[in-house]
Amino acid sequence: MDHSRAPVLDALQDFRRRGDVVFGPPGHKQGRGTDPRVADVLGMDVFRSDVLTLNGLDDRRQSQGVLQQAQELMADAVGAEHAFFSTCGSSLSIKTAMLSVAGPGEKLLLSRNAHKAVVAAVIINGVQPIWVHPKFDTERHLAHPPEPDDVRRRLREHPDAKGMLLITPTDWGTCADIRGVADACHAVDVPLIVDEAWGAHLPFHPDLPSWGMDADADLVVTSVHKMGGAIEQSSVFHLQHDRVAPEVLKQREDLLGTTSASCLVYGALDGWRRQMAEQGRELLGAAVRRAERVRAALAEMPGLRVMGEDVIEEGLAAEFDPLKIVVDVRGLGISGMQATEWLRAHRHVDLGGSDSCRVSASITHADDDETEKVLLDAVRSLVENADSIERQPEVHLPAPGVLELEQAVLPREAFFAEAEHVSAERAVGRVCAEMISPYPPGVPVVAPGEVITAEVLDYLRSGVEHGFLISDSADPTVKTLRVVARP
Repeated sequence: MDHSRAPVLDALQDFRRRGDVVFGPPGHKQGRGTDPRVADVLGMDVFRSDVLTLNGLDDRRQSQGVLQQAQELMADAVGAEHAFFSTCGSSLSIKTAMLSVAGPGEKLLLSRNAHKAVVAAVIINGVQPIWVHPKFDTERHLAHPPEPDDVRRRLREHPDAKGMLLITPTDWGTCADIRGVADACHAVDVPLIVDEAWGAHLPFHPDLPSWGMDADADLVVTSVHKMGGAIEQSSVFHLQHDRVAPEVLKQREDLLGTTSASCLVYGALDGWRRQMAEQGRELLGAAVRRAERVRAALAEMPGLRVMGEDVIEEGLAAEFDPLKIVVDVRGLGISGMQATEWLRAHRHVDLGGSDSCRVSASITHADDDETEKVLLDAVRSLVENADSIERQPEVHLPAPGVLELEQAVLPREAFFAEAEHVSAERAVGRVCAEMISPYPPGVPVVAPGEVITAEVLDYLRSGVEHGFLISDSADPTVKTLRVVARP
């Protein structure tokens, strides 16, 4: 296919060239009604390019097939049979993907290190989760993706499961053996969904970890805004084989998705695909080399431990994304959250993620020598000034098994059940009726329907004192919890 084309961008350019006068949404009418104070911040071109897909980019019959052409080009670029654009972010896309495989009351295998969006999908879709626990790294206090044998065991225990959802890469760049998990699923003829939100760039360079479609996954969801070049909320479904019908995925997406899709997202996705198809190998190759330099320079700084290929050598992960710079800062006597806040306040450098142990920075094709220097100079300054940062109370990090809670009630039932607020002490042994997710990375420590334990509560309470943000629980301080009411 001709990847020099960008059908959405071409149609948008034609629209603007024609000078169409619109008497439908959006109400700002391509910027005519935009407050100049807003345009000063956002730019007038954003509003000029905010056009309806129907009766804007295309006619109401979609006779030009603008979106269809763009999606076919995307599928061809990444080696999928079908691709579908989504403008609601992968948080909604993953709900759609799960609903395309398992309906209400049906079983679906899920990595327990899943983002809260996956647990939200379990609640909304009404599926019965069969948790597959991750491989826990006690030394780093980190969850890596589960292994194929874990998936095979759970499939044997639940032969009526409809499929598997695997999260890879993790927020910290560690990757699963996708092909091994796909083989385990396909041996019993069920589909594998891969939540590859952090992996949109993977198809475009051989030095990057395996891409889900190449590793035989059936349905892959990517967030192109995370490691790609599209704007926020840009997500794509990639589909192959016949275990999930394209029309089923499209209908489920239509059920959950917006009817007012943004052509700004469509255009950004279309343009990013063109850029990667034409220049991806060169751009990503340069990014990989840059990340290697950054990782090597950070490894020389005292008090820092940089994660890389060692997690593979230790048998903890199948692959590692070299563009993820993950640095354990505990050797400086501070937390990752403190490091992130100090760098933002003192060096105006915003990192990608942090927790009680580490920070992460993503290197992409957008970085250059200047941003590389800014990052290294900022972290070097952090190391030099770490002694001046006030020490926080330590987090009571739990042993791996402590995080594997009993699922006493289905998440949907617990979330919508009659609930009561009780003190933290009285919550021990009760069934949780809410999600409790330290953010970032936003993985629920306790999901609805799980039994609250004293050890997990101690972890959460010490985490709040340390600086955890828990935005989804009714009480962010975790002094009280929302639990299922007793009869």
